[in-house]
Amino acid sequence: MFSGSDTGIGHALAKYLDNLGFVVFAGVLNNNGPGAEELRRTCSQRLSLLQLDITNATQVKEAYLKVSEKVQNTGLWGVVNNAGVLGFPADGELLPMSVYRQCMEVNFFGAVELSKTFLPLLRKARGRLVNMSSMAGGIPLPRYAAYGASKAALSMFSGVMRQELSKWGIKVAAIHPSGFRTGIQGTSDLWDKQEKELMENLPADTRQDYGEDYLLGLKSHLLHMPAYCAADLSPVLSAILHALLAKRPRGLYTPGKGAYMTLCIFCYFPLWIYDFF
Repeated sequence: MFSGSDTGIGHALAKYLDNLGFVVFAGVLNNNGPGAEELRRTCSQRLSLLQLDITNATQVKEAYLKVSEKVQNTGLWGVVNNAGVLGFPADGELLPMSVYRQCMEVNFFGAVELSKTFLPLLRKARGRLVNMSSMAGGIPLPRYAAYGASKAALSMFSGVMRQELSKWGIKVAAIHPSGFRTGIQGTSDLWDKQEKELMENLPADTRQDYGEDYLLGLKSHLLHMPAYCAADLSPVLSAILHALLAKRPRGLYTPGKGAYMTLCIFCYFPLWIYDFF
């Protein structure tokens, strides 16, 4: 069972696991949206779609009841917390508090809510909890203060749960992918709205300190992001599959170009070297 199947990694994962013969419960933000319709059209009858906004406690509980009714005493083998939001990438001082709150609400609190709700079913199956964090959740990346902080919180939650749930045989893993092209990058309309909110709430002295050229360049950075992101999601899907099926899954996976090396530089070298790099 996993969240965020409308687009990106979650959408690809639903098709991937269904093709491998798994019984899949795919949570979608919009049960009538194009992503959900495509899954209905292309996947087998083993796949069940669940209306699931992970920030909505009622929908999380309803999803639990539907899954519980189907699996009954067998329990649930895996929960993958994949749903996430990025927020407009900008310096931490510039981001409005609404972006920080949205990132924490979806990327952290939503994942915690889903995990806590489904743990009784995982306990029955001695199953797996897999949390989709980010490279930004393990190392500091400029312009990702809100997103990175929420993913760092999720990574720490994963580590603690890995220790606490081991007595029931539940294995917990965090995935820290590098840059991949997913639906989390958002749409032009969404970015326009968030950019407008950012600009309208900037104090005059802050705007002057950063300069108009720099502020206008934030949108340019955003538009060029896809060029630096890999289109092939197979390394991430393979990491999730290993976390779900391996007898001894790793606690941390770093799929994608540069994810492991950058983490090593941050962990083992002086911070000034990482900051320079």
